[in-house]
This record gives sequence, C-alpha cells and structure tokens, in this order.
Amino acid sequence: MNTERKPRILVVDDSNTIRRSAEIFLGQAGHTIVLAEDGFSALAKVVDFMPDIIFVDVMMPRLDGYQTCALIKQNPKFRHIPVIMLTSKDGVFDRARGQLVGSDEYLTKPFTKNELLEAIARHWPPKSEAHASVQGE
Repeated sequence: MNTERKPRILVVDDSNTIRRSAEIFLGQAGHTIVLAEDGFSALAKVVDFMPDIIFVDVMMPRLDGYQTCALIKQNPKFRHIPVIMLTSKDGVFDRARGQLVGSDEYLTKPFTKNELLEAIARHWPPKSEAHASVQGE
C-alpha cells in the first residue's frame, strides 16, 4: 500500500485556460493545487502554501517566469523547490535562460495530462528528502 503523500503543486500562468487545464489534470490525479496568475501572486503563495513543485509560465506581465524562478531560487528557504518552466517558446536560448535562473525543467505548451504527471514524477519524491530528515532540517 502506498501511503506516500502527493506533492502540493503551485501553477503560475496568466492564461486562465492553462491554469484551469492544469487544475483539472492535477486534481484528477489527487494533487493539492494552488493557482496564481502572475509572478507577484506566485511569490506570496510560495510563502503561504509551501508547494513541493512549481509550474511557472515564462511569458507573464509584470514579473515574468524567469524573474519569478530567479527570486524563488535565490531564497535559501525555497531554492530546493523544483521549478518547471511552462512555455510555448522551445528554443535553445529560452532553455539556456531557464537554466541560468535555476529552473529544473522545461515543459512546452500545450501540455498533456501525462506530460504534467511525468514532470511531477521526475521531481517527487525529492531525492534529498531522506538526507534532510537525517539532519533534522
């Protein structure tokens, strides 16, 4: 019997359609989901919700996905959280820029339910979880 808890997921996208799609796909899989429509809202929700995995759109007004990811990864309290960039731009430059700000993966839109769930499976459970519990962190 699998008693492992499901990860808490934060989905950040300025498109209502993308947020709803992710919410439906992840909800069907039993995940706890929180939605944000821009980077500023996402940062507040990271603090309040402490997600286990974050999906963030690259192209958003005010604070884009690269800036949002960089701010999360620069904070020692949150840098361990995998950040998966969502984008319709799948170029080499875009991927390189994502790596520079610390993103853990790139997912091209439109995504399927399986692509979302496979991305989560690659980052959950965290590889460092056993190590962290030994040190009492």
